[in-house]
Amino acid sequence: MNLLLDTHAVIWFITEDEHLPASVKELIEDTAHTCFVSIASLWEMGIKHSLGKLDLKAELKEIFELIEQSGLTLLPITTAHILANTALDFHHRDPFDRLIIAQAKTEGLTLVSKDDVFVNYSIALIWGK
Repeated sequence: MNLLLDTHAVIWFITEDEHLPASVKELIEDTAHTCFVSIASLWEMGIKHSLGKLDLKAELKEIFELIEQSGLTLLPITTAHILANTALDFHHRDPFDRLIIAQAKTEGLTLVSKDDVFVNYSIALIWGK
């Protein structure tokens, strides 16, 4: 299975935060799955950290290094993702989430997120509330 981790899932996974359920952690660690992290998530972390809206347990540079070391695969933003983003219904207005949804749809990835807002879109979702 190919998975796309939502931003909070990435942060909780690499910082070993207890908010990440053990079952989700095991799924991410399972080498049978390819786990992707959107460049949009890195962008979101950087912006929210700079604005003081995201308290990371490590410096941002260290977070990026941990992502690289963890075996997660970075997913670039492509023209196809941008076009898919503009075609999404407006169930949700967060630009980072919308881009991640578009990437999941375009690439056929299963989204890993605790946020139940994603059920409003036609994507495969693991976790939810």
